[in-house]
Amino acid sequence: MAAIVLASTENLSLEDWLSYRMQGIGGSDASVVCGVNKYKSPVELWAEKTGSQPLEEAGEAAYWGTRLESLIVEEFTLRTGIKVIPISQILQSRQHPFMLANLDGVCRCPVYGKCVFEAKTASAFKAGEWDGDSVPQEYILQVQHYLYVTGYNGAYIAVLVGGNSFQWKFIRRDEALISMLIKYERDFWMHVQDGVPPTLDGSDASATFLNKQYPKSISKSKIVLPGSAANLIRQHNEVSEQLEILTAQKQRAANLLKQMLGENEMGTIGDDFIKWQTVTQERFNTKVLEAEQPEIYAKYTVKSSYRRFTIKAAVKSDNVQKKILGEAG
Repeated sequence: MAAIVLASTENLSLEDWLSYRMQGIGGSDASVVCGVNKYKSPVELWAEKTGSQPLEEAGEAAYWGTRLESLIVEEFTLRTGIKVIPISQILQSRQHPFMLANLDGVCRCPVYGKCVFEAKTASAFKAGEWDGDSVPQEYILQVQHYLYVTGYNGAYIAVLVGGNSFQWKFIRRDEALISMLIKYERDFWMHVQDGVPPTLDGSDASATFLNKQYPKSISKSKIVLPGSAANLIRQHNEVSEQLEILTAQKQRAANLLKQMLGENEMGTIGDDFIKWQTVTQERFNTKVLEAEQPEIYAKYTVKSSYRRFTIKAAVKSDNVQKKILGEAG
């Protein structure tokens, strides 16, 4: 094994396990570092690794994933005849000590020898991500991270989808992807060591992180922005204008198609189809409740707050106005 055994996880307390996680980048962190994780941004991971933000507790899905792990291992062996050996260790790369691995297990492939084994669970809503030979991108990155740390040439991923669909995939070592991972993870770890956060990206995860980090504004407080803000404001306004043009063009196309449909619900052309169907909804009328039963309304009303972000945009150019109206190309 190319890795160093950093610690045994047998009888390891949660506090100590979290302490070891702070010492490097684990396989589940790889997709975050690469900026492709939908739920966590690199800045949020940096805040956790530097101790400026507490680690999030594992949710219900992670809990059941752990509980079902032994069942998934048993089913994999039953269907493939391949025995999985659990690994109760935190591994560390010899070449890059900031790269850590906490494997579900190892097994042996007839062609590639020793392999990493990972057990996963997925909701039925994510079944499409596992169709055919597909594997979610975050798990591919996780596995390639493990393959580098261990020095192995392949990995099996067994997954239980929706609680009733079992399948497994084999992933070969990808040297090009591993090289990219090492670069991204090395750069990220330098940010952790220097205490300088990585640059925020445009992901929803980054937006969520900022909302958590700065949930409230100080009333009427004001600062002078750095010079770099001017370029960011310009970018924001230019993209906003482009979105306005594109939104108007999209709406015009939809309006013309609706006109073609008239009272019909569906129209087809070749393999494409459009629908404009009647949808009936029932909504609770809070205004009537407030007017007729103010005490009940007050009892069940919950106040919430959020921060609204606005930029005072410059006057739109004549060209933008013409494009919105469809008078320019």
